[in-house]
Amino acid sequence: MLTIGNGDVRRLLDGREREVLSAVREAYLLHAAEDTSLPHSVFLRFPDDPSNRIIGLPAYLGGAEPLAGMKWIASFPGNVAEGLERASAAIIVNSMRTGRPVALVEGSTISARRTAASAALAAAALPSEEGRETGVSLIGCGVINFEVLRFLLVVRPEITDITVHDLDARRAAAFRDRCSAELAGDGRVVRVAEDAGAALSAHRLVSLATTATVPHLDLDACLPGTLVLHVSLRDVTVEGVLDAVNVVDDPDHVCRAATSVHLAETRVGSRSFIDATLGELLRDAEPGPRDPERTTLFSPFGLGVLDLALAGLVLREARAAGVGQEISGFLPEPRVAETV
Repeated sequence: MLTIGNGDVRRLLDGREREVLSAVREAYLLHAAEDTSLPHSVFLRFPDDPSNRIIGLPAYLGGAEPLAGMKWIASFPGNVAEGLERASAAIIVNSMRTGRPVALVEGSTISARRTAASAALAAAALPSEEGRETGVSLIGCGVINFEVLRFLLVVRPEITDITVHDLDARRAAAFRDRCSAELAGDGRVVRVAEDAGAALSAHRLVSLATTATVPHLDLDACLPGTLVLHVSLRDVTVEGVLDAVNVVDDPDHVCRAATSVHLAETRVGSRSFIDATLGELLRDAEPGPRDPERTTLFSPFGLGVLDLALAGLVLREARAAGVGQEISGFLPEPRVAETV
């Protein structure tokens, strides 16, 4: 079994943003074509500890090189104060011939980049009426929104004005400085907004990537025609969801686990307010502009097939480059068949 650690995963994916986008796009198209198997994610929660959780995402991804496996990802927000990443993850990839695990891949980088690629693909598939996005607001100044910005600049290189906001002002300032140092070339300017309302009203493209567990934003501050990439899933109030044009990655998956979309479904008793899936939009060679008067809300639950798509990319590159460590003796040795 091949093990691939975080450093190698990063090196294998760095500079391959377009390949990552292509892999995630293909996974969405395969899912839309029903060439996937995607059981519901399993949430492991703890008594008297609502802030922490571990999620299991089993999946099968079809196509030319089918993959099966599972991501096991922990989210412990308190890690940040101790200098650790909030999320840690491992991805098991199984052989489609024997079912035996063939690779163990560190998954936090894969998880962050497939999430960011998903958001960027939605931004590309849901263009503004003008066809250009000159600015973006990022609410939540952590790993995910940094990756979202990096991938947005690939599909929307015309972005020059970046606004950031976080409840922790020092965190927002540090995030601004990092974005300025690493991503703000070509005349881009990064500013800090004092509150969420100011960030929501600054641009017609917004990414929400916070650790919120209950809805707290109604989106009334958004400009007409704004696209909100609701990556963290639990920021927007039910009223905000129902007032928006809603695009999701998978209705059955996103309407679970007390997401904002799930709460809206519970309120109205149906999913009639969901207008499209991203896979459906990606099948359209020439997507039309989003509604110029209403807010469009993209709520991606985060599908295990996306993790498999990037784990497959990492595994192929690792094998080609001789990267990773082979672990022998982990699985039972083959038995010699008895003869009579």
